[in-house]
Amino acid sequence: MFRVSHPRLRTTSGYATVLAALTVSVATLSTPAAPAAALDPVQQGVNALVRTNAPAALASVTDRDGRTRTYTAGVGDLATGAKVPKDGQVRIGSNTKTFTAVVVLQLVGEGKIGLDASVDTYLPGLVRGDGIDGRRITVRQLLQHTSGLPNYLKYIDFAADQHRYFDARDLLDIALQYKADFSPGTKWEYSNTNYILAGLIVQKVTGRPLAEEIDQRIIKSIGLRHTYFPAPGDTAIREPHPEGYFRASAGAPLRDVTDLDPSMGWSAGQMISTDSDLNRFFTALLAGRLLPAAQLAEMRTTLPAESLGPGARYGLGIVSRPLSCGGVYWGHGGDIPGYETRVGATDDGRTASVAVTSMSPDRAASMRVESVVDNALCH
Repeated sequence: MFRVSHPRLRTTSGYATVLAALTVSVATLSTPAAPAAALDPVQQGVNALVRTNAPAALASVTDRDGRTRTYTAGVGDLATGAKVPKDGQVRIGSNTKTFTAVVVLQLVGEGKIGLDASVDTYLPGLVRGDGIDGRRITVRQLLQHTSGLPNYLKYIDFAADQHRYFDARDLLDIALQYKADFSPGTKWEYSNTNYILAGLIVQKVTGRPLAEEIDQRIIKSIGLRHTYFPAPGDTAIREPHPEGYFRASAGAPLRDVTDLDPSMGWSAGQMISTDSDLNRFFTALLAGRLLPAAQLAEMRTTLPAESLGPGARYGLGIVSRPLSCGGVYWGHGGDIPGYETRVGATDDGRTASVAVTSMSPDRAASMRVESVVDNALCH
């Protein structure tokens, strides 16, 4: 996922740790609150996330008939005690990758990009380094994380760079200072650098900014009213939102990092959305409203990705995971300082999105967020 994890990270804020006190939740269902023993299982799940993961949690669940339930828990702003806004906007981190992959695959369907063409076909001479050669890396390998390109995000110092603007070429240049992780096509390993290149290919082929392509081809096409790609210099979140918090290390205090320059994520992690818009996006994607059948089938051709969790498999910008009640669900997830989001959608039209307002410190914490998605889809 889009995750900043550099050893130089440190916190500078004096915000007190108050997660243990956040035991009172607010459900945003239209029906009266049920007795504690009879709480909706999703509400129980978001309550638990507040106790263990973050100051606030939000969720949106849509059933096969299109009925949506929304949930909140915790506190939206530790400084003021404000409530969590119903279906508030959050930074969606690596869910951005699925949007980028959809645009690339649309261009594949239009005959403008070849999945098995080399990166050099579109960006000649740009990708060179120690063990790195764009003539040997394909577009498919970028989208499926099998290129071997080093992950630039390992070398970003968030504490120093929270408000720094990065051009896409800056991010690529960081990655190209380091040796390839492996030869293209020989293994799977998540790297945000892959999607920076995918975004650059979109811009080269279309002659338009990636943000405009995503806006026209996806956001406006399926009516995502609360989703956008922040413009350069846009460090705030536009609509009602919970504040996002960051803990640099275990035991360190939380600090408010809602205001940040998201350009460090660009095509790999820059976007902002809501749980309900993410549900709408993944529902439309699986229903074939965004991609021709051939390209959707390519997207859903997966490889094992156990580092994302037991049974996880990665396609072209999309992840499949086993459901505890049988079958699989499709989605992605995103980690960016301040927020963590997980999304799941089934082929029969069920969708669930969950967001918390602090990036989980470890895999176990992230799996607790995933478990709420699983529980929502299985009930």
